[in-house]
Amino acid sequence: MNFFRKIKGRGANSSEAKPARKPLVKMFDRYIIRKFLGTYIFSILLLLAIVIMFDINEKLDAMLTAPLDETIFDYFVNFLPYFANQFSPLFTFIAVIFFTSKLADNSEIIAMLSSGISFRRLVVPYMVSAAVIAVFSFYLSAYVIPPANVERIAYTNKYVKNKEVNYGTNIQMQVSPGVIAYMSRYDNRSKTGHRFSLDKFNDKILESRMTADRIEYDTLYHWTVKNYTIRYFEGLKEKIVRGSSLDTIIEIEPRDFLIAKNDQEMLTLPQLKNYIERQRNRGVANIKNFEIELERRYASTAAAFILTIIGLSLSSRKVKGGMGVNIGIGLLLSFSYILFTTITSTFAVSGYTSPFVAMWIPNVIYTFIAIYLYHKASI
Repeated sequence: MNFFRKIKGRGANSSEAKPARKPLVKMFDRYIIRKFLGTYIFSILLLLAIVIMFDINEKLDAMLTAPLDETIFDYFVNFLPYFANQFSPLFTFIAVIFFTSKLADNSEIIAMLSSGISFRRLVVPYMVSAAVIAVFSFYLSAYVIPPANVERIAYTNKYVKNKEVNYGTNIQMQVSPGVIAYMSRYDNRSKTGHRFSLDKFNDKILESRMTADRIEYDTLYHWTVKNYTIRYFEGLKEKIVRGSSLDTIIEIEPRDFLIAKNDQEMLTLPQLKNYIERQRNRGVANIKNFEIELERRYASTAAAFILTIIGLSLSSRKVKGGMGVNIGIGLLLSFSYILFTTITSTFAVSGYTSPFVAMWIPNVIYTFIAIYLYHKASI
């Protein structure tokens, strides 16, 4: 006999049924939240076990080369939370579909509604559970996973496939308002740039121009220029200063112009915001992936609530064919959501739409789907 039948039967045989109603509501909330979060964690663990097997099979040669402790602690310990968090909305949806379909199949949903609980009230513990998942997921993606990704990506660059960007050519960017830097080539391994120039403008009038055969990066914003020439312009007069070496502060660093794939995944939320703002001010064009990553972190948080409503609305009624039909429909919708998000992010990278629109338009569309399904299920 299931939970709700036990509670309902107990209330029917008691002469004080009305006073017992208040603890029933509290137990009902705890029951749903426990089922929701338990199924969510179980589905993550189950799918992660499958992912581990596929990942080992794909990277077996590299993992046999790498030390075992680095494979476990530098890669898998950091990869599994990253993967689980990336697909947290999917796991949330699957968990809702699975355990709600089971409740409906056991007639527990009917018992809830017949005991006087409205469908709107039924949504409350689901939303509480979704909020717990959303807040935890957002905290991980914003502050915990990015530092872990530094170790994970360093491992894959070292043993699997090196995707680091160590060279750049024809680099031009705005250091600060009115200050433009240029390098014909930069080698990040030797921290050396060649054919460097630094132009300073005042109201579109060139005030000074530094040129150097070579420039070397030391630490934060600290550069050393070699064989330099500085020209100062004052009307028709020109002052020239030459030297072999000069230590100077130039507010750029290699990561500002050597942008590799997945660099955005290694920045915490404050770092990501600051990086995007700084690069925008400098006129850097290839920061779409960083902007998409920023919007994705917020959009995936909202997706937990939207997909929870859709999952509950789909699976709260018994259907012919049992749980399999609900799970099949749920998987179809969840994978269509992921596919839709991937397509719209591609549009953002190509410049057809803004990163904000690209990441939020799937949520907007699926919000309308959720409203329709919720209205239909609550009738």
